[in-house]
Amino acid sequence: QVQLVESGGGLVQPGGSLRLSCSASGRISIYDMGWYRQAPGQQRELVASITRGGSTNYADSVKGRFTISRDNAKNTVYLQMNSLKPEDTAVYYCNAGFLGSAYWGQGTQVTVSS
Repeated sequence: QVQLVESGGGLVQPGGSLRLSCSASGRISIYDMGWYRQAPGQQRELVASITRGGSTNYADSVKGRFTISRDNAKNTVYLQMNSLKPEDTAVYYCNAGFLGSAYWGQGTQVTVSS
């Protein structure tokens, strides 16, 4: 089992950048990791994922703007978010998956507004 803690959210103007971090209590090298988001009244959606081997996948809405990366030595996953738009406003959650088990963090709020 692994515990996940997200950080780095906040209020940013349209066009700005934020970097989210997800720190794990244990080794993340065995996990596929992902960032999800949930806006008010909407379902949680996958934003980006990175496999144990380093392969990445992005939602069409964030391709070219967001970058997911992982540092297994630090047990941390990052989400670099550039050119932020108001529609990126949501609570962002970190996810770790392994052999059918899934673990979630508590989420961090990202608000894009002028």
